[in-house]
Amino acid sequence: MRFTVDEYAKTFKMSKEMIQNKLRTKRLNYIIEGGVTYIIVPRSSLDEDKRRELTQTAKSAAAPAPQKTTVGMIIALYQKENQQLKLKIKELEAKIDRLVNDKEQMLIAERERIEEIYTAKDEQLKNFFEVINTKLLLSQENKVHDVDISATPITAAPQTTGSGIIELKRYLKFIGMSSDERKAVRRRFELAYGSDVRVIQKEGEFYVDLSRYDYTDFLS
Repeated sequence: MRFTVDEYAKTFKMSKEMIQNKLRTKRLNYIIEGGVTYIIVPRSSLDEDKRRELTQTAKSAAAPAPQKTTVGMIIALYQKENQQLKLKIKELEAKIDRLVNDKEQMLIAERERIEEIYTAKDEQLKNFFEVINTKLLLSQENKVHDVDISATPITAAPQTTGSGIIELKRYLKFIGMSSDERKAVRRRFELAYGSDVRVIQKEGEFYVDLSRYDYTDFLS
């Protein structure tokens, strides 16, 4: 068997310097072919384990070389990957379409729900005003109903008479507003006083004329 210096060093686990030293001192048999030094090792001089190892190495070296990659193979690989990418893009586009459609449906449902809430609130408020107007028109016991603001001038508000006039704070309590809500409404009346004819004030108190005006915007 013959080995190059590199093969001999790897097979017998020796450094190249040690091998070169043995070659110079003629302690290794070698030949030179084509400028390459080959070390000659009789097979009989090897122990059984080393022969088995070299036999296995020779079989591995004799295995067919891997197929060389060609331009055609690379193109085919790119085409395959491109097709897979196209399929993934279609799947993503379909998923995006579903998500957009689901979001639109959710927005539509939410808008309809909000519209229903506001419609119900408007109907409830309308019913409140109708009940209040009815009670005010029929009640003769509430002295506030008989307030005659024509007898005393009201700044920035028209002279108003009739059974639809009621004190603001009593009206807000009647429709069930909390203390904080009543304060907020009174604040709106204060800001609008002098510029809104619906805001009636007498002796420091605000009044509403439900028979003539709509105060929905002050209450919302």
